[in-house]
Amino acid sequence: MRTLRTIQETREACRGLERELGYVPTMGALHEGHLSLVRAARTRCRSVAASVFVNPTQFGPSEDYDAYPRDEAGDSALLEREGVDLLFIPAPAEMYPDGHCTTVHVESSLTGMFEGASRPGHFDGVTTVVAKLLGIVGPDVLYLGRKDAQQLAVLRRMTCDLDLPVEVCGGATVREPDGLAMSSRNARLTAAERRVAPRLYAALVAARDALRGGAACDAAVSAALHVLDGAAVQPAQAPGGPRFEVDYIAVVDPQTFAACGGSVVPRHALIVGAARLGRVRLIDNVRFGDDADG
Repeated sequence: MRTLRTIQETREACRGLERELGYVPTMGALHEGHLSLVRAARTRCRSVAASVFVNPTQFGPSEDYDAYPRDEAGDSALLEREGVDLLFIPAPAEMYPDGHCTTVHVESSLTGMFEGASRPGHFDGVTTVVAKLLGIVGPDVLYLGRKDAQQLAVLRRMTCDLDLPVEVCGGATVREPDGLAMSSRNARLTAAERRVAPRLYAALVAARDALRGGAACDAAVSAALHVLDGAAVQPAQAPGGPRFEVDYIAVVDPQTFAACGGSVVPRHALIVGAARLGRVRLIDNVRFGDDADG
C-alpha cells in the first residue's frame, strides 16, 4: 500500500491504478463499518483507494474536532491488511491552503433539516471536501455508509447535479451485537452511557414495528420516544443515570429527506433519529420496508 500526503502525488498515483477504482473516504479511527466498505470495493474493483482526513470544515465551533479520535498508525495497518492500494492522508493545510474560498452547497431543501438544522454549515463542509477528494482521486465508484443516511442523500444529489463521473454505493450499517451502530465516536461513551446507547436503535425499531402495525407516523415517533425515555425497556434506567437528549426522530423519504405524514408510509421510507448521550451525539436509522437495518 502506498501512503501519500500531497494532492499532486495522489492524483498522479491514482491515474496509474487499474480500473475500476473504488474509493472509501474516512475520517479515521476505523472500525468494522469502514472496513466493510473497503471489502465491498475490493470485491468489485480492480484497485481500491482510501483516505484518512479529519475535515475541520464540517465541525461547528462547539463540536468535537480537537477531541475526534485519531490513530494514523492503526488505521494504516488495518487498510493495508484489507488490500487497499493507495492511502491519502493530507494535512488540513494541504486541503485548505491560504486563500481557499470556495464552498460546494447543496440547496437547503435537502440540507436544511435534521442534521443540517442541528449542525449549521456541516453539509457544506462535507460536500466541499468530498468534491475536492473526488477531483483528486478520480474514482469510478464511491463507497459511503448508510448509517449517515442524510449525508449519503446529499452526496448523491451533489454528484448527480455536478455530473461527476462516479457511482455512489451505500454500504449497510454495521452494528455491535447489542444493536448499537458502529461509530468512531462510540469510544467516547462512558461505561454507563455505552450500556444505554443501544436504546436509540431499539427506539427506531419500535417506531418501525408501530408503522408496520398500521400506526400513523406521529404515533410511531411517540413509540420511539417511549423507548428512549426508558419506560419500555427493562431494566428501567436508574435515577440519575445517563439519559438521552433527543434531537429528532422522524419518518422520511431517503432521497429528499422530506418528512412522511399520516398512516400511508412509502415502503422505501427511513426512520431516522439523533440524540445526545453525555458528550456524544448518536445518529442512526432503519428502513421501514426491509429487515436489514442498514
